[in-house]
Amino acid sequence: MKVKLHDNAGTLEVADSLFAAQFNEPLIHQVVTAYLSRQRAGTKAQKSRSDARGGGAKPWRQKGTGRARAGTIRSPLWVGGGRAFAARPRDHAQKVNRKMYRGALRSLLSELLRRERLLIANELTVAEPKTKLLKTRLDELDVERGLLVVEAFDRNLWLAARNLPHVSVDTAAAVDPVSLVSADKVVMTAAAAKLLEERLR
Repeated sequence: MKVKLHDNAGTLEVADSLFAAQFNEPLIHQVVTAYLSRQRAGTKAQKSRSDARGGGAKPWRQKGTGRARAGTIRSPLWVGGGRAFAARPRDHAQKVNRKMYRGALRSLLSELLRRERLLIANELTVAEPKTKLLKTRLDELDVERGLLVVEAFDRNLWLAARNLPHVSVDTAAAVDPVSLVSADKVVMTAAAAKLLEERLR
């Protein structure tokens, strides 16, 4: 299929498998959830009655005191005692195989293109690392908040975008489903689109 280049009058031939895939919302949801879950630290920990220090001796004899029987001062019922059902460090990662991950990215990119939230430009560079230059370039593309996807790391572009709070820069090799879902608009260079075709084939 052919897509319009938004910085000139030309078009770009792209693969139907990447930019004309069927929208699969359950798959995208599963992959995005798994991606976010892998970022969770899972380092919460609490002490159970066996972890709390002390409490080895029975506080008073079993019978004859008139008080409820007790075996340890570190019972979860006592102040200073251990926690019932104490939290333990855990891994929140969910398994997503490569085929599912690539399928979700293809579905996302295709839907973004259909909704005109994906713009492809011939190039996306700035002569100097100045935010003003990039802002002018984005105004020409009618983009205020979005993700810029380029073929390789560009220091000038990265420095220019650093002061724009709702604009981020990513490479074709590192773009992920969460950044695509959260972006209002995605501006991608033609070279980055070709690299993504190879990555997601």
